[in-house]
Amino acid sequence: QVQLVESGGGLVQAGGSLRLSCVASGRTVSNYAMGWFRQAPGKEREFVVAISASGASTTVADSVKGRFTISRDNAKNTLYLEMTNLKPEDTAIYSCAVSRLAWSVSATMKREGYAYWGQGTQVTVSS
Repeated sequence: QVQLVESGGGLVQAGGSLRLSCVASGRTVSNYAMGWFRQAPGKEREFVVAISASGASTTVADSVKGRFTISRDNAKNTLYLEMTNLKPEDTAIYSCAVSRLAWSVSATMKREGYAYWGQGTQVTVSS
């Protein structure tokens, strides 16, 4: 079993930045891709960004391309999401997840491609 705990969310003004962290425990996750998803009120959970097990490859949703950057520190079993130029439409609960694979662009963009999920951290962007 893997436990994931996100942190770093909060309230920020439009144009601001936040850095989210996701710490994994229970087992090492360095052999698996990881990703960030978000869910806004009244909407389905949507893919944001994913990173391969090695950290060499990433895939990003068009809505956040150029503004959000994912990274990981396998030595610390930690995943990060750097968010810049935040917009009100970025307001959501952000959750990290561990994939079933080392890497697959198609699989990591789908919720079904993930085996473990964190509880999420709230990000609110005011206009």
